[in-house]
Amino acid sequence: MASILVLNGPNLNLLGTRQPEVYGSTTLAEIETLCVDYGATNGHDVTCFQSNHEGALVDAIHNARGVHNGIVLNAGAYTHTSIALMDAIASVELPVIELHLSNIHAREEFRHKSYIAKVSIGQICGFGPAGYGLALDALTGHLKGMS
Repeated sequence: MASILVLNGPNLNLLGTRQPEVYGSTTLAEIETLCVDYGATNGHDVTCFQSNHEGALVDAIHNARGVHNGIVLNAGAYTHTSIALMDAIASVELPVIELHLSNIHAREEFRHKSYIAKVSIGQICGFGPAGYGLALDALTGHLKGMS
């Protein structure tokens, strides 16, 4: 059984009401339920955490070492700005899947650069809430290949 941390960054607590034309109408609570249910169905322990604060996300990544087998990370806007998150991921040596609800490559130019991509095993974007299931599938597949 794998233990997976699903980590959500800034403004994702507003899902369902924040720009539904971009991010959809599914709430973060519904996404977290989807992730936990995925874990229960597939024999994995899934823990979810969200913060609007960069340091809290860094702490969550650090604290994942020795507790979780991998991380699904939707860093939100920190994807494009946070060297601290990039360094934290590199430091804990856990596999990370970068995730975005929208297709960041089809949006504004500044969203095309990802510091997270440099230290993640892959990126899933543009599939809305279904991307979380895709990311969990990809991460568990990766973990099975490692064992």
